[in-house]
Amino acid sequence: MAVKQTFQLTQEGVDNLKQELSYLKDVKRGENLEALKEARAQGDLSENADYDAARNEQARIEARIAEIENIIKNVKIIKTTSEDIVNIGKTVKVKFLATDEIKEFYLVGSIEADPKLRKISIESPIGRAMLNKNEGDIVEVKTETGRIFSIEIVEIN
Repeated sequence: MAVKQTFQLTQEGVDNLKQELSYLKDVKRGENLEALKEARAQGDLSENADYDAARNEQARIEARIAEIENIIKNVKIIKTTSEDIVNIGKTVKVKFLATDEIKEFYLVGSIEADPKLRKISIESPIGRAMLNKNEGDIVEVKTETGRIFSIEIVEIN
C-alpha cells in the first residue's frame, strides 16, 4: 500500500495553487481546446505539428491540474508561530560569517520554494540548519556537496 504523502504549505502557498488551478481549468483548457480544433481543421493529423503540439500541451495542462488537486487534497497548512524561533512562514535575516554578507530568506515548504524570490524550503540545507533556532544563534550549514559554513541568525519576523 502506498504511503499517503502530505504537503506542507503556508496559507499563501495554498491560495497560489488554488489560483493556478482555477486559471488552468477556466482559461488554459479552453485555449487548448481551440488550438486542437484549429489543428484538426487543417486536415491530415499524422503530419500535423500544430496538432501534436496542442496534444502535448493538453497532456501538460491535465497533468498539472491532477498534481495541484493532489497537493490540495493532501495539504497540511502550516500556521506561522508567534514565537521568535525559526520555522516555516518566518522571514529570517542571516549573516554569512565567512563574508559578513547579510541575506533575508522566507521559509516555506518544499513545493513553494523559489530561490529567486528568496523563498527557501525548510528541507534545504540552510532551512534545516536554522529550524527551531533563535535570534543570535550561530549554526553550521552542511551542503549536499559536504561543504560546511556558518551563519548567524540576525533577525526573525
